[in-house]
Amino acid sequence: MNLFTEIRGLVIAALEQMQSEGVLPEGLNFANVAVEPPRDAAHGDMATNAAMVLAKPAKMKPRDIADALASKLAADPRVTNAEVAGPGFLNLRLATELWQGLVKSALETGADFGRSKMGKDLKVNVEYVSANPTGPLHVGHTRGAVFGDALASLLDFVGYDVTREYYINDGGAQVDVLARSVYLRYLEAHGQEVAFEDGTYPGDYLIPVGQELKDKVGDAYVGQPEDVWLLEIRNFATEAMMDLIRADLKALGVEMDLFYSEKSLYGTGKIEAALKSLEDKGLIYVGVLEPPKGKKPEDWEPREQTLFKSTDHGDDVDRPVKKSDGAWTYFAPDIAYHYDKVSRGYDELIDVFGADHGGYVKRMKAAVSALSDGKVPLDIKLTQLVKLWKNGEPFKMSKRAGTFITLRDVVDQVGADVTRFHMLTRKNDAPLDFDFDKVLEQSKDNPVFYVQYAHARVCSVLRKAEEAGIVADDTTLAAADLSKLSHDAEISVAKKIAEWPRLVEIAGRTNEPHRVAFYLYELASELHAFWNKGNEDPSLRFIQEGDVATSQAKIALARAVAVVISAGLGILGVTPAQEMR
Repeated sequence: MNLFTEIRGLVIAALEQMQSEGVLPEGLNFANVAVEPPRDAAHGDMATNAAMVLAKPAKMKPRDIADALASKLAADPRVTNAEVAGPGFLNLRLATELWQGLVKSALETGADFGRSKMGKDLKVNVEYVSANPTGPLHVGHTRGAVFGDALASLLDFVGYDVTREYYINDGGAQVDVLARSVYLRYLEAHGQEVAFEDGTYPGDYLIPVGQELKDKVGDAYVGQPEDVWLLEIRNFATEAMMDLIRADLKALGVEMDLFYSEKSLYGTGKIEAALKSLEDKGLIYVGVLEPPKGKKPEDWEPREQTLFKSTDHGDDVDRPVKKSDGAWTYFAPDIAYHYDKVSRGYDELIDVFGADHGGYVKRMKAAVSALSDGKVPLDIKLTQLVKLWKNGEPFKMSKRAGTFITLRDVVDQVGADVTRFHMLTRKNDAPLDFDFDKVLEQSKDNPVFYVQYAHARVCSVLRKAEEAGIVADDTTLAAADLSKLSHDAEISVAKKIAEWPRLVEIAGRTNEPHRVAFYLYELASELHAFWNKGNEDPSLRFIQEGDVATSQAKIALARAVAVVISAGLGILGVTPAQEMR
């Protein structure tokens, strides 16, 4: 039940009636008419911009439209007051019964309360993490993993058909470096002294991989030249690293639907097919790029190359896809990969990149636009850096990884739930501080604790109700006399619950799961404030001794809060707390 959608429907119906009566001209477009919470809650429950957006096309004064619309809306029993403000904004106050009915709706709908069909089952591919398979995931990958996973869950919640995908970057030179590093650990497993030169991976995480390789092949590669073992060890090491990455993701609660190998694009004609598609559209040519101003990118050459005319699709400059020596640029397989996604029939694509990929956004969007003839939108979300703190100081080292903090370091210290929630307490493109002490702090300043505490408090109410012999299952609570919820503090909680269906649609439309975390904190604040009022005013306590009917109505309100918190935490991939310890 989206109350904002319901009231918007009422506004549109009133506008259409005004058209039939000749108050408004025919042919007006109501698409930009919105109903939303007013900026100041003191002004009412909802506000509409109808008069402001229709004034110009209707060739009327906004105030005149607002006065006429207010008269129509006030006649509906759902609206107790319609008041025109300023030049033509219209503030509405709604009947208490609507808020009470919303509590009933939340209990009847349960975990699906707020679910939407906005996505219309459109197929969307969310690609995230996609780290090089050269070692364990680090804290930067953690943020991207959490963000991408929460976004995928959010889109599913609002009606999209979602595929979670990991692109394995196993086609580049870095995998050869991995193979050479594993070979050194293999020799080490045979008792040899080895030295890790610059450009190799010295982390301890490769020690067991070297031992596993020894167990598999014995001394077959000892003393052999690189051309004998490189390919085999490359494949062995890549699979070992992907096993490690899958285990890391599982520890964080992330499960992918599909792992797609970059290596599968080479030697299979897929890169050639993608570029042929662009060539057929007149977007591939041979030319020399102008030298860039400032720092030269690694794919720039002062000689003829095969170029993609990406400027035809919004990029700043055309981009090389094949070097003068005939080798593919790193951009070519990425074009082929996205061509494959488009060919799989996705209606929308979303890529989650680290902040260091900012310069890649325009060229990738240009490629998808060209490959799909502008029919498949690509949204690229950049996740900014995470700064780790402990005991008031930067936290910098991981012995296991050699040079960085791993995902496992974080999860092992604070748990997956805390990690996931805190990674979503900032918008993805804003820097994030992760303080190991503060994320475990039991205070209002810690949003993870504050939201979990609200859910745990509701669970404690249900346990006390059981002890008092009060039936408090959702079916019984939904059938309770909710007219007993009439205090301003109770209605305030119900109004915050009412925002949930609208909020998830906005978050889904903008691809911003952090909005869910923000909302849950606000809802938890309402619950805690109401709880504190009950400490001062016994009539607001959830269990009213000797009055089962009133108790059930109040418990219904608390349970509705828990329903929404549980649904929101489910989107974030966090398990709701039953009790706090």
